[in-house]
Amino acid sequence: MAACRAGNGLSATSNAKRNLTKELFSRGHLLVSTNVPPSYKTSKNVTVKAALDKRRHDGRRDFLKVLVGNVGMGGSALLGGGRANADEQEVSSSRMSYSRFLEYLDKGRVNKVDLFENGTIAIIEAVSPELGNRVQRVRVQLPGLSQELLQKFREKNIDFAAHNAQEDSGSLLFNLIGNLAFPLILIGGLFLLSRRSSGGMGGPGSPLSLGQSKAKFQMEPNTGVTFDDVAGVDEAKQDFVEVVEFLKKPERFTAVGARIPKGVLLVGPPGTGKTLLAKAIAGEAGVPPHYEALMQVSVDVPDVRGRTEILKVHAGNKKFDGDVSLNVVAMRTPGFSGADLANLLNEAAILAGRRGKTAISSKEIDDSIDRIVAGMEGTVMTDGKSKSLVAYHEVGHAICGTLTPGHDAVQKVTLVPRGQARGLTWFIPADDPTLISKQQLFARIVGGLGGRAAEEVIFGESEVTTGAASDLQQITGLAKQMVTTFGMSEIGPWSLMDASAQSADVIMRMMARNSMSEKLAEDIDAAVKRISDGAYEIALSHIRYNREAIDKIVEVLLEKETMTGDEFRAILSEFVEIPPENRVPSSVSSPVAV
Repeated sequence: MAACRAGNGLSATSNAKRNLTKELFSRGHLLVSTNVPPSYKTSKNVTVKAALDKRRHDGRRDFLKVLVGNVGMGGSALLGGGRANADEQEVSSSRMSYSRFLEYLDKGRVNKVDLFENGTIAIIEAVSPELGNRVQRVRVQLPGLSQELLQKFREKNIDFAAHNAQEDSGSLLFNLIGNLAFPLILIGGLFLLSRRSSGGMGGPGSPLSLGQSKAKFQMEPNTGVTFDDVAGVDEAKQDFVEVVEFLKKPERFTAVGARIPKGVLLVGPPGTGKTLLAKAIAGEAGVPPHYEALMQVSVDVPDVRGRTEILKVHAGNKKFDGDVSLNVVAMRTPGFSGADLANLLNEAAILAGRRGKTAISSKEIDDSIDRIVAGMEGTVMTDGKSKSLVAYHEVGHAICGTLTPGHDAVQKVTLVPRGQARGLTWFIPADDPTLISKQQLFARIVGGLGGRAAEEVIFGESEVTTGAASDLQQITGLAKQMVTTFGMSEIGPWSLMDASAQSADVIMRMMARNSMSEKLAEDIDAAVKRISDGAYEIALSHIRYNREAIDKIVEVLLEKETMTGDEFRAILSEFVEIPPENRVPSSVSSPVAV
């Protein structure tokens, strides 16, 4: 019984399709096959050909639109060939319900109907009164194509046509090529740009260029450099003595089962002599240098003794006046690398030649250090309140530092602007500050607050300026380090700062764990404030009780604009006794022969 119903339904459907095809043939919009009678095909062939030519022309005209259109349409065309043309028509049309379509049909607003998917989808051209009777293309989902609907099309004299998948096979390929053309052109353009800018995918700067350099390795069997040409890095040199022994007599170590290192990795800041050490090893061993990284040797910046030795090496081909002390230069340049010291002496030699001198004096050395550390020299201020304020500010630093036990000695006070600073006070340490006591740290805070204290005492609290901004930032950081890092407060010998919080890595600082409670954070702030307030009270007392000496020093400084540490101490000693530890170190008074 069920099989009979299916057969009857299929037969009814087949009959409907045959009737529909016959009706459409009578309209002359379908391609006819070769078994159609010749007379019928001849009468309708012109109309069919014109419709096809128009559709091909429209497809080529829209090529550029398709080129920058939706890339995904190409894939959908491959997966559903029969739906391709209907979807293409839908792009430029809106949707309409079937009931509204019938209403438009009855009112004569439909001009043309294109049928797809065996008559289940229609793209119509209709006149819309809502749009000012403008013609628009609308998509309608049909429940099926019945004889009654076709009869309405004929009664209303509506131009209608049916389209199938075979008819559009050529346009499908054309649309697919158009859809894929834009991404292919884009990828090709990016590829050509990358090759042009970097010399190819394996060129310089490309991730694929690693290990593909075509540069030839230049063997240098005789570098002309030995350990005698290297100074200031004695610890690293001692490590390299063994490396040289490895290279000269490898059998001496292999005989006892030792494994010779394949290479040396030199680690350190720029300019500390890593390349020079590599050449010295090659020169000592008589082998060409080749850089491979296995054994690690750290090359740090030299200490004061190392800096003195480096200065001696670079001073060998230069002429100096008798007032130049390399010991003083070494003490004034903590943190300088070998390359920095070489640049310092070369800068001093250039200044001496520019000034028409035949030898380098301490003046050229001082100016070179100032330029490297503080920046280029600016225009000297004219006489007035601002210049006087800067003079008192700098003398305040010098007075408070000199009169506070544990502070470094004054090397120079100047009103010559450099960089962002309107004036500078230079202090010279007695030795390298590798170990700094609590007294020394507190004395530096007092000296740093001397400028603000002088402004307040001399000119009044309402006349203090922004000139102490950098000083306040430095002394606040130093006081906080005393509490959180060095354990130099009443809180106790604790390290209260997470190491990750001071990492150079930004992400590590952001992820740093806050290991302290709110109460402990308040105690830290209170301890930092007590240190700063106590140091400021001492600075204020130094300024108040030595006003006469300060006025005299400022008078000389305004006249000369630059005052040496000896001149400063000579005037100050007329009014007050200077603590012994704050006088010039004994090593400064003995110049080094150059």
